[in-house]
Amino acid sequence: MLKQRVITALVLLGLLIPALLAPDTRWFAALTLAFIGAAGWEWMRLNGAASGLAVASGAVLAAACAGALAAGWTQQPPSAWWLVPAVAWVVGGALSLRAGVAGWPNVPRALRGVLGLVLLWLAWLALSQARALGLNFIFSVFCLVWMADSAAYFGGRRFGRHKLAPTISPGKSREGAVSGLLGVLVMAVLWLALDGERSSLYGRLMASHGPALLVAGVLLLVAMSVVGDLFESLVKRAAGAKDSSALLPGHGGVLDRVDALLPVFPIALALAAL
Repeated sequence: MLKQRVITALVLLGLLIPALLAPDTRWFAALTLAFIGAAGWEWMRLNGAASGLAVASGAVLAAACAGALAAGWTQQPPSAWWLVPAVAWVVGGALSLRAGVAGWPNVPRALRGVLGLVLLWLAWLALSQARALGLNFIFSVFCLVWMADSAAYFGGRRFGRHKLAPTISPGKSREGAVSGLLGVLVMAVLWLALDGERSSLYGRLMASHGPALLVAGVLLLVAMSVVGDLFESLVKRAAGAKDSSALLPGHGGVLDRVDALLPVFPIALALAAL
């Protein structure tokens, strides 16, 4: 299993890093388009779609991303309209987690399918626009999610006593979530100290609105990274699945790797547009 994980990770890095570093940001948008299409296929399967419909839905999602890329939407600066999906994630995520695993199947299957495809499209568009804002910006958002996850893991193992969402993800603890937040706050301070251009997410928030919005923004993004993770776990539990698929040997599926990013990037674009 470890060998599979390492090989898969190296292959993914070999694809993603050159596309991410390419001067033409459309290469990154085009590569991630393929992954999002695969995530759409996984989503439909988890929500009970037949094989043919799941494949067709993934293809339609990829085509919608390609249309946005051709129209130049990935090169647009962040605008206030990102507040709409940001609010939708906050409200919808809270309602979904409150309803729990038993409540998810009560949502009509067609609505679940369309909702997931729209959220994936928005996440891809936010990711692409974040790359257009510069490497410093997109790396600052990626690192926020990675630090939140890593600090939560180690903090939870060391201090975890109280379950965060026992019926959805028994391994997560409240202490781990707090550890993730503290880890990201420390990282943000260090990032600001080293970032002379202030072009990262943290630099933009600090330069425009001061430390209060910086802390509030970091708190919101860390919380929503947890919501994204829990939301995917909820959907998988409702479907009786351990992983979203086996597309990435040793890692599960695409959704398993990007779940925390789905709400974070749209909200980061909304904060950048403030």
